[in-house]
Amino acid sequence: MFEQAFKNIDDVLWKDAGASSELDYIEQTSWILFLKYLEDLELDKVLEAEIGGTKYERIVDPEFTWGTWAVPRTEKGEIDHDRALTGDDLKDFVDHKLFPYFKKFKTDASGPDTIEYKIGEIFSELKNKIQSGYTLREILNIVDELEFRSQEEKHELSHWQGPHFLDTVTKESVL
Repeated sequence: MFEQAFKNIDDVLWKDAGASSELDYIEQTSWILFLKYLEDLELDKVLEAEIGGTKYERIVDPEFTWGTWAVPRTEKGEIDHDRALTGDDLKDFVDHKLFPYFKKFKTDASGPDTIEYKIGEIFSELKNKIQSGYTLREILNIVDELEFRSQEEKHELSHWQGPHFLDTVTKESVL
């Protein structure tokens, strides 16, 4: 499942001037995968809280959840093309709102052992190198098809030969 998606993403990134090497491909794919993984994790925690009769406070503000900025959906569950950012609008949102939002987690966290601090640390080391918002839209649509909610999917992701920061957030001890 993941291997073909990564190949498709590499093919898309190959055409983008901002990602010039395979290391760039890995880095750029990883931050996108991380945000999708974080969304799936939060959805699981919300569901667990509902089942347990407790409340879960999401880490990510609504404006920055995957389903709001990356791939908004209609009530029928289809991609809402009217609300989905693309082109310069998407690139500007990612560069000027999304990345600064997640970088701020580091300074706002209650301590270095929190998931918020680790998220902020990750984004303080990253830069979006994807030059085209159209390229980014293609990648988001590919990643949106992936799910990280089952143990099998998490296991497969943890064995992907990707960057080390994904290992940090996929280990059960951290989450």
